Amino acid sequence: MDYSYIDKLLERYWQGETSVEEEEMLRTFFRQRELPSRFEPYRRLFAYEDVAASEHLGAEFDERMLRMIEPGEQHVVRARHISVALRLRPFLKAAASVAVVLTIGGAIEHSFRNENAATPDFNYATYKDTYKDPQVAAEKVSSSLRDMSEELQRQQSADSARAIGKDKSVQ
Repeated sequence: MDYSYIDKLLERYWQGETSVEEEEMLRTFFRQRELPSRFEPYRRLFAYEDVAASEHLGAEFDERMLRMIEPGEQHVVRARHISVALRLRPFLKAAASVAVVLTIGGAIEHSFRNENAATPDFNYATYKDTYKDPQVAAEKVSSSLRDMSEELQRQQSADSARAIGKDKSVQ
């Protein structure tokens, strides 16, 4: 038997020049039970539709899908409102980072430029005393320290009284 027409169809098939009818002829030819040995390697290529038609999803697949898609359940998709502040948050974070870096850089640059300002000037000759009499100055300092001590004690007793009141209300 002469298979030259099949050879020509196969050659055109590999070049992508066959029509739908010619491809159907090739499928019909390769469905035969007995083929010449030289065409046997191509049998699976052209019989793919027959194999695919015999494969089915099982009944358990349908049941699983139906359980997943309950008819009573409606999945509601809600749109999320994004405020302007939320949209700008990444930009504000970046701007804050840049501001921190520039501030630190400016402080470092200022400290390097003003080396004399970094060391304080202790020229005691330029200082003026507030009090002429040292005894008056000592009494003023003692009085201020006494007032501060009394105020701190008063605050401590008020805080203790508040803490005791809270303990009673908790019990």
